[in-house]
Amino acid sequence: MSELLDLATSIAREAGELAARRRREGVQVADTKSTIVDVVTEADREVERLIRERLAAARPQDGILGEEGGGTSGTSGLTWVVDPIDGTTNYLYGIPHYAVSIAVVEGEPDPQTWADAVGVVHNPASGELFAASRGGGATLDGTPIRVAGPVPFGQALIGTGFAYDSVMRGIQGGIVTRLLPQVRDIRRQGTASLDLAFVACGRLNAFYERTLSPWDHAAGAIIAREAGAVVKGRGEAAPGRDLVLAAHPELAVQLEAELVLYGVAEPPVPR
Repeated sequence: MSELLDLATSIAREAGELAARRRREGVQVADTKSTIVDVVTEADREVERLIRERLAAARPQDGILGEEGGGTSGTSGLTWVVDPIDGTTNYLYGIPHYAVSIAVVEGEPDPQTWADAVGVVHNPASGELFAASRGGGATLDGTPIRVAGPVPFGQALIGTGFAYDSVMRGIQGGIVTRLLPQVRDIRRQGTASLDLAFVACGRLNAFYERTLSPWDHAAGAIIAREAGAVVKGRGEAAPGRDLVLAAHPELAVQLEAELVLYGVAEPPVPR
């Protein structure tokens, strides 16, 4: 496990250096994906190519699931789940809140069935690196971190995010409108992996979002769990496209109950 964590950390730092350098040189949209607001830059593609090259050289037997390059199968039972630049819109606009997210999971590359192994989330703009391995705890720049203790629901600072689909955005906006008067405040920072890491270190009391892809939450979920947070999906499900929720165990129960009242429990997000 420590070898996997060391490798993930090393690659994340190298990938982060490349992303930051390309950001300084200037960034342009290379393409759009699901909708006109779902952008990809050439830097996203270049950073993922670098990560894939390093993994192919060091761990040719492992599988890889990346946001830009899709999935390749392996023979080891391990899969690397990679988001080369999480928070691409922040990155495009020069907002210093984006991340290289790298996870290692055991089993098929499906968040409903895989088992946590290693997670690393690195923000090149701040230099911060969050890391965790199963059973080994979570750290920020090498210092152990823990989720914030339980707080009354009305004192919770909660992070969330919005989908690319305009209809789902409208639904999510309605949920925020109903939730906001019930809590201390809400943050929408645009980088799910860092939101989960912020739950892990106590900068947020909780985080929830729908429509996330596996690479958006794989590494951050491992870090949050190892820091003592509950990370779950709808009901008894594991985190997935329908819902990712992370918080101290006591707060997680309260937040999920509120979201159920607001209709998050149904309907499922279309695949």
